[in-house]
Amino acid sequence: MDSDLEIARGAKLLAIEEVAQAIGIERGDLRLHGPHIAKISWDRVKQAESGGNGRLVLVTSVNPTPFGEGKTVTTIGLNQGLNRIGKKACCVIREPSMGPVFGIKGGAAGGGLSQVLPMEEINLHFTGDLHAVSMAHNLLSAMLDNHLNKGNILDIDEDSIFWPRVMDMNDRSLRSITIGQGAKVNGPTRKDRFDITAASEVMAILALSKDYEDLRERLGRIVVASNSEGLPVTAEQLEAGGAMALLLRDAFLPNLVQTLEGNPAFIHCGPFANIAHGNSSVVADTIALSSCEFVVTEAGFGADMGAEKALQIKSEASGVLPDCVVLNVTVRSMKLHGGAFGQRGSRRPTGEELAKEDVGAVRRGAMTNLARHLSNLSGTGLPVVVSINRFGTDSDDELATIREIALSNGAREVVIFEGHRKGGQGAVDLAEAVVSSVEGHVSAGRPYTPLVAGDASVRSRISTIGTEVYGADSVDFSEEALRSLEMIESWGFKHLPVCMAKTQYSFSHSPDLLGAPSGFVLPVREVRLNAGAGFVVVVCGSMMTMPGLPKTPGAAGMDIDSEGRLFGVFG
Repeated sequence: MDSDLEIARGAKLLAIEEVAQAIGIERGDLRLHGPHIAKISWDRVKQAESGGNGRLVLVTSVNPTPFGEGKTVTTIGLNQGLNRIGKKACCVIREPSMGPVFGIKGGAAGGGLSQVLPMEEINLHFTGDLHAVSMAHNLLSAMLDNHLNKGNILDIDEDSIFWPRVMDMNDRSLRSITIGQGAKVNGPTRKDRFDITAASEVMAILALSKDYEDLRERLGRIVVASNSEGLPVTAEQLEAGGAMALLLRDAFLPNLVQTLEGNPAFIHCGPFANIAHGNSSVVADTIALSSCEFVVTEAGFGADMGAEKALQIKSEASGVLPDCVVLNVTVRSMKLHGGAFGQRGSRRPTGEELAKEDVGAVRRGAMTNLARHLSNLSGTGLPVVVSINRFGTDSDDELATIREIALSNGAREVVIFEGHRKGGQGAVDLAEAVVSSVEGHVSAGRPYTPLVAGDASVRSRISTIGTEVYGADSVDFSEEALRSLEMIESWGFKHLPVCMAKTQYSFSHSPDLLGAPSGFVLPVREVRLNAGAGFVVVVCGSMMTMPGLPKTPGAAGMDIDSEGRLFGVFG
């Protein structure tokens, strides 16, 4: 089979106007970024604010492994499969961050015959949204330090500042820095840090805002520090909120592209799920649900991360719950969680290890990791369809083992997905299972039980997620985290949702605790207030909000030829 890049380059793309017309979006509603990419105008987004009758399908996964489970491929393939069976469908996915693109993950536009196009442009700069987020965030950083240098009228306590700077690249050397060195004119010398743009509160605000007014108000509510009396200091007080909103004016508009089969796909916002809320934007969902019968969206990383946040954070902001959850799983992931490759969750097994049949390891992995994910998800009352992303080395017995265990642990249906190799045709079974599950859920009155009670305190939410979702015996708060919680509660933010930042490779804080670990204590190292986004970030264990590059970054093999063609990129 050709590489992802060869497949993408060989595709015949439709004009973006034709893709838009298929879902009722006219040429005048588009702001073109070339022949195959467009932003949806604000006037058209406003028309969609009243909502639509579309059904939302959330694609999530078991805990990911270093060799990938194909969740984005499943999301895009399901979109194609739904269109194949006569449904008007689209997908809504997140924008790639350049950190992973040039680090270890590569592109984020799907793969094989389930891709979104134009793949190279999507993975490189796209429409500039992430750059706009970086600029808006760093404008606030600059205005904060300028305020300190020009008299500090707000009486900001320099030691209390927790607003960082950001950039869209993995760079571990920026995790802890000192700024303001040299002459006094450079401003006060103080410690600072960089986060990756995907972890920025501005990114979360962009994703969760319903309209420009909401965006502007949320930006103004950002808390950057406290003053000498212990009261919060906001972006509004620094007079930065308006200018930040100006920088985000175009970035707020959803982006429209297409799948390999010419089906519509919206790509908007790019928060990671291990250090942010991990879901695409509310406004992209809004325009999609007003235009299509079925909207397929994905939540980042495993269901304990992205899906939990989709339900607790995004749905709370949008008021829209999914009508069905698709849980993506692979034989190789169950082998890893069943101990076939040792006890290190971050180790990459060889091709021979991946191909070797091991029904016992698959069973152990499914009885633990898959079963816990199903228990968490099915406990909400939402129907769960398990999609087994099939690889050529999977044996019939391994696939049958996953099917048996999934059905006995709460899955409504279990199907084999072959979207990577067959495109939409390989997703027809999944599409039919999703339609059946959605119809059953709607006819039953759309029951839903939240994972965490809506009126729970921040501390209670952290403990509930740690013990009931992750399986910890208890949660241990560091002294710094406790001080931050006390401050957050004193400012009136006692009942915000929480956004857990932890490893994606395990239910726990440690990537090497595979399966469904229990008996561990979840360490909460740090708690950060994101008042504008409307949640509290809870940093667990050694998790970093600025990733680092691997020993051999993906960037090391990338280049460009004399005709401007890229090579060594995105598969």
